[in-house]
Amino acid sequence: MLAPEIARAASFELDPLRAACDAVVRRLLAAELDWLLVLGAGPRAVRYPATDHGSLAGYGVDLRARLGTGAAAGVPRLPLALTLGGWLLARAGGHRSVVGVQVGPDGELPGEIEAPTGRGGLLVMGDGSARRGPHPPGWPDPRAEPHDAAVAAALAAGDPARLAGLDPALGAELMAAGVPAWRAAGRLLAGARVRAELLHHEAPYGVGYLVAGWNVIDGPGAGG
Repeated sequence: MLAPEIARAASFELDPLRAACDAVVRRLLAAELDWLLVLGAGPRAVRYPATDHGSLAGYGVDLRARLGTGAAAGVPRLPLALTLGGWLLARAGGHRSVVGVQVGPDGELPGEIEAPTGRGGLLVMGDGSARRGPHPPGWPDPRAEPHDAAVAAALAAGDPARLAGLDPALGAELMAAGVPAWRAAGRLLAGARVRAELLHHEAPYGVGYLVAGWNVIDGPGAGG
């Protein structure tokens, strides 16, 4: 639903969400980063180079997005989270040195991911619980709203340890697709001091949408 082409006539309902996403991505790219990792969850840990791209054809939309700014290579193979990450980057002008990272269900990273040098950034893609409100995509669950509130508090506080400590089993039960990626980001930023801002937290369709911007002022990826 993030892409207007999918939401169509109802796309205006998510204008505040898109505006928050665009603001965060513009800040990220304005930081003049040496490298950028786009994180999203999936069934296993996989690394995708900047030339890879994805498609929203499965949603009835002829929209493609690549990770980097160069020419796309091969057939579309990015998962949804990374496709939308590439789409957001393209809206803000893109970045040449991007690696897509699909993390596994527990937040595990691919073995070939190494700690890059220089100024870096993370674009972490994922939803909160899809069991919120009276008519969510999944069955309503009274734990869903407190779960997302705890995530929002961790994002607002700039607390990597709280993100790394999210329960992946609970996240799966609550259909919170972002939990593995948030866990991975928390681990990558372990020990960092962060200046944080929570820009958006709503659940208009029974799904928690959260947008936050972090600026690492001391620790891994400082400045990104």
